Amino acid sequence: MGYTIGQVARRSGFPATALRYYEGIGLVPPAGRTDAGYRLYDDATLSRLRFIARAKQLGCTLEEITDLVELWSGDRCGPVQRRLHKHVTSKLRDADAQVAESAMFATQLRAAAEQLAGEPIDGPCDDDCACLHAPGTDSVTVARGRKPVEVPVVCTLGAAEVHDRLADWDRVLSTASRRLALPSGGVRVEFDASVDIGELAELVVAEQACCAFLRFAVTVDGRGVALEVDAPADALDLVTGMFGVPS
Repeated sequence: MGYTIGQVARRSGFPATALRYYEGIGLVPPAGRTDAGYRLYDDATLSRLRFIARAKQLGCTLEEITDLVELWSGDRCGPVQRRLHKHVTSKLRDADAQVAESAMFATQLRAAAEQLAGEPIDGPCDDDCACLHAPGTDSVTVARGRKPVEVPVVCTLGAAEVHDRLADWDRVLSTASRRLALPSGGVRVEFDASVDIGELAELVVAEQACCAFLRFAVTVDGRGVALEVDAPADALDLVTGMFGVPS
């Protein structure tokens, strides 16, 4: 059965202009033409467009979609699914990193907003006023030995360092087998046997140095290796953003 470009547009949700563009780049060629030269499409075209729509929904670029459609034309699902999985997992890592960065920024904004809501100083802005004070300087009291100390709820890493740190965490957390909620609202991350405990410990030490408000515990017992991460209530969004949402 043949469909006109208008019929395909209505059935697929793609506008006719997009279909003409896809034809021009070889992505969705028409199945044939009428005697008058009008494009005709078939059911295979509609299936291809459903796949393209799915790939677009998952954030695939036009270049990635073109690559996927070439595999799709081979009439074997396996290679298509494996390639799509590769693209999706890559985008998932990027999305997780963006969530963690956004959570860090939100924590700093929240602290700055609370500072700026206070009573202004009497006189011009100076180093003691909220306008010039570095954002994210709210603090939480934690116990260090027998003496409580004030720890700022802020990450001291620069933007480039944050990106590299999140990439390091992403590599270690890729071996996580499941995530459980702690009673306090934190996260317990359990790992499979492939986790590098030494690298995990090094990351915990490095993270504690720049985010002293976070609380870590690495456990090794009959259940395997696990990392428990906790934080003040204001920073729990950062914990789930970095270490994942409990299942």
